[in-house]
Amino acid sequence: MSHDHAAHGPDHALHKRDHDHDHAHGQPDGHAHTHEHGHHGHSHAPSVTAHNERKVLFAFLLTFAFMAVEVAGGLLSGSLALIADAGHMLTDAAALALAWGAFRVGRRPADPRRTFGYLRFEVVAGLANAAALFAIVGWIGWEAFQRLREPQPVLAGPMLAVAVAGLLVNLVVLYILTRGDREHVNIKGAALHVMGDLLGSVGAIVAAIVIGLTGWAPIDPILSVLVSLLVLRSAWSLLRNSLHILLEGAPDNAAPEAIELHLLATVPGLVSVSHVHVWLITSGHALATLHVKPAPQADPRTLVRCVERELVQQFHIGHATVAIDWDDQEGDPACSLPAARPRPAND
Repeated sequence: MSHDHAAHGPDHALHKRDHDHDHAHGQPDGHAHTHEHGHHGHSHAPSVTAHNERKVLFAFLLTFAFMAVEVAGGLLSGSLALIADAGHMLTDAAALALAWGAFRVGRRPADPRRTFGYLRFEVVAGLANAAALFAIVGWIGWEAFQRLREPQPVLAGPMLAVAVAGLLVNLVVLYILTRGDREHVNIKGAALHVMGDLLGSVGAIVAAIVIGLTGWAPIDPILSVLVSLLVLRSAWSLLRNSLHILLEGAPDNAAPEAIELHLLATVPGLVSVSHVHVWLITSGHALATLHVKPAPQADPRTLVRCVERELVQQFHIGHATVAIDWDDQEGDPACSLPAARPRPAND
């Protein structure tokens, strides 16, 4: 049985495809490994520029610093909405920290014990962050309930000043993140977090204005609950995505049945595709293993390279292990994993 590996992450593989445009209708460059080979030393980390890393680090430091200011402002002014908005800024800071950590840790080379490197530190940290956010939302909800029963005075002036400053900080962070590479998965996710936090800052501003003009203090806990719902949404999304990766879930754009149908329709000389397994090492970095059976006249090496090319171009799977089902095998090759079930239409 022969195994061929696509040796680069999605970003590098797509860049290489563009570089080798003259060979787009031939065989992409690559290298093959037989199953006797052990650990191979190529990197599985997506390509990251130093500019991206510095940009995310600066945005994190700015967000985290103002989060502390917002907590202090909320305690001094008595505003629960400010504290809730600080909780939302914590989700932004966590997203930025995870992005930066993924850049740093992702550069560490794999070793004989961790053959995929340290990319999943990002996922484990995300899971812990989601649990902490659920606890914050629970505390804010309880505190809001108590304040609705017994309203407490809120200093509208300091609350408004801190809320406006928070809005400006979020705009600056969003500007930083949207300069340059906006398509990187971690940067895009962090930018979406910040856009959501802008709503929290607007909510705190509205609460401060209402309190300053009317003195109606219950608006503060009411808006704090609304902001907490934004935090809850982010926490649930982070928890769901982290668990999906830890459970070896397939990317949304690369269901096994979709891969099988696409390969059969586009790769010449391919008779069948079986035992398709797709999973994520970390966000935006998919891997796959599959068996392919060539037609009698097809060249197996060319077939495998065509399969790898389609996996990169159509599904952004930059590392695939493709096994050949030879004609002289008796029956279907053994696989200890059950076949993947088609996804329900509403999934």
